[in-house]
Amino acid sequence: MKKIKARKKIVKAKASKKASSPKNKLGSKDLQVFRKALLKLKEDIGDQMQHLYDNTLKKSQKDAAGDISGYSLHMADVATDTYDREFSLGLATNDRELLYEIEDALKRVEDKTFGFCEQCHKPIAKSRLKVIPYTRTCLKCKESSERR
Repeated sequence: MKKIKARKKIVKAKASKKASSPKNKLGSKDLQVFRKALLKLKEDIGDQMQHLYDNTLKKSQKDAAGDISGYSLHMADVATDTYDREFSLGLATNDRELLYEIEDALKRVEDKTFGFCEQCHKPIAKSRLKVIPYTRTCLKCKESSERR
């Protein structure tokens, strides 16, 4: 009976050591696949930001409205154009924040810390990383932080 309890303690101690020292379940091939996905996502977002800049933010209100007459702009047109510009600025801000997350994820790939939750330090499921490759947390930790 004492031997069984002693064995259980040894098994628990080994399990806790394994949990405390995370080993990346992602191999070097997996890391390269995620690195490529992150670089592609970064490029796509950069293209989107450039498109936003060229089509809305770079133009003056008069150019955006397409008004070539000498008359002043109608108040409703000005309001619509202002709303469109603010909306585009919001999209650009979101894209910029996403680029920061992607850059940080690329650094974690290089450091080989990619794929671990920053809160519980456990490996993040590959299925989650495939959907959100720049994620910092596992699903369980993300859900608990959203409940707060």
